[in-house]
Amino acid sequence: MISRLHDPDFNRWACQIKRTGGCRQPIHLRGKVEHYDQLTGDLLHRYSTNIEPNGVLRVSCKTRRASRCPACAEVYRADTYQLVRAGLVGGKGVPETVNTHPCLFVTLTAPSFGVVHARREKNGKVLPCHARRDASPCPHGRVLSCTDRHSADDPRLGEPLCPDCYDYDGSVLFNAISPELWRRFTLALRRRFARLNGLTVKALREHVSIAFAKVAEYQRRGVVHFHAVIRLDGPDGPNTLPPAWATADALAQAVQHAAAAVTTEVKPLCRTFRWGTQLDSRQITMDGDLTDQAVAAYIAKYATKAAECVGTLDRRIQPLDDLNALPVREHARRLIAACMRLGSQPDLAELRLIHWAHMLGFRGHFSTKSRRYSTTLGALRAAREEHMRTEEITTGRFPLFEEDTVLVIAHWEYAGQGLSLSEQLLAAAITGVRLPQIGGDPQ
Repeated sequence: MISRLHDPDFNRWACQIKRTGGCRQPIHLRGKVEHYDQLTGDLLHRYSTNIEPNGVLRVSCKTRRASRCPACAEVYRADTYQLVRAGLVGGKGVPETVNTHPCLFVTLTAPSFGVVHARREKNGKVLPCHARRDASPCPHGRVLSCTDRHSADDPRLGEPLCPDCYDYDGSVLFNAISPELWRRFTLALRRRFARLNGLTVKALREHVSIAFAKVAEYQRRGVVHFHAVIRLDGPDGPNTLPPAWATADALAQAVQHAAAAVTTEVKPLCRTFRWGTQLDSRQITMDGDLTDQAVAAYIAKYATKAAECVGTLDRRIQPLDDLNALPVREHARRLIAACMRLGSQPDLAELRLIHWAHMLGFRGHFSTKSRRYSTTLGALRAAREEHMRTEEITTGRFPLFEEDTVLVIAHWEYAGQGLSLSEQLLAAAITGVRLPQIGGDPQ
C-alpha cells in the first residue's frame, strides 16, 4: 500500500479507480486506439496504455451480482429501476400517458417440495414456525413440527424439517424448467384474456397488447419465484390506450386462470410441474402502498441477487470438485448434489444441470421484459456512454472530430482482472465503497 501511495503514477491510478466507480474486480486491458483522417491518412490522435500505471487500462467488470462487485451491481440495479419505472410512468422514450394503462404486480411462486423452517407474522406478531399438535414422526423418525419463533436472520430459515423427506430432485428440476413455465404462462394469459372478451388471440392483437417486465427471486429454500409487472396497452404498444373493456379486473382474472392452468413436464422422468398455490396479484397505482416507485425498486433489488441467500456459491462448480469441501450450507450442498446426479443422466442433458449447479438448476435470465414494455438496458448504457464522451470532449480530455471523416483503429488485449488486497483498501478509501467481510459465514 505504501509503495502504491508513493508511486509517481498514483494520481493517474486513483483516477482510473474513480472512473470504475470502485469496481472490486476491474478488467485490465492493454492496447491502443488511433484516429486517422480518412482523406489524408494523417494521424489525428492516439491513446496507448503505455502511459498508464503498470501499462494497463482498468475498466469496470459490469457484473450484475452484488456478491461479486457491489459497485457495478448498483449501476445494474439503477438501470433496471429506470427500465421498470419508465414502463409505469413514462420517460426514456415511453409516453407519460402509459401511467393510465391498467397494470398489475404479480408474484408467481413455486410449489412445495417439503416442510421447511419459515418466519410467519400476523398483525406484526411473529408466529410459531410449524406448531402441530400430536404430529406423528415422518418415515425417518423426525417429528415435522417446530414451535420456534424464528428471527429474520435465523440460519435455519428455508431448511427442511426433515432433509431426507425433502424433494431435492423436484426442487432443482422446477428451477430448470421455470423459464418454460413462465413462457407458457404468458401464452395462456393472452388466450384467457382474449376469451374473457369474446375474441380470438389473433383478433385480440388488433385491440390490445400485453407487456411485461419480470425478475426471478430465490427463496431461502432454494427455489425461484417470479415478480412481474403486467400492463395492458393498445395495439401499437404504450403509445396507444387500451380499449375501455380492457380492465385491470379482467387482467387479474386471466392471471388467476393462466397460473392455475399451465404445466410443463420433464418427460424422461414423467414429472409434471406447475406454479404454487400462493399467487399474489395487485393493481399498481400512482398513490397508495403499491406505487410505481415501490414496484420498480422492489424488482430492481432482486435483479442484482442470485442464490447467495440459500448459502451456495457465486461461481460455477466443476464436476470434479469435492462437494463435501465446498463452503456452503448443508441444504445447498444437497441441492447441488441433486444437480450433479440428475445432470449426469443423458436424457436430462438439455437441462444443463451440472453447468448451472451453483444456481441450483436455474438457467434463465434473471430480468426479462417484452419488447414493447419500455426502453432497454442497452439504450440506457449507450446514453450513459454518450454523456461521458460529451463531457470528455467539453472538458478537453478528448479531441472533437467529425465522425464521418475519421477512421478509428483499436487493438485491445486482456491483461488480467482484479485488485490486490492493498489496492482494494485504497480503492475503498478513494471511492467509499465498503469492502466485503473477510472470512465468516459463507452466506
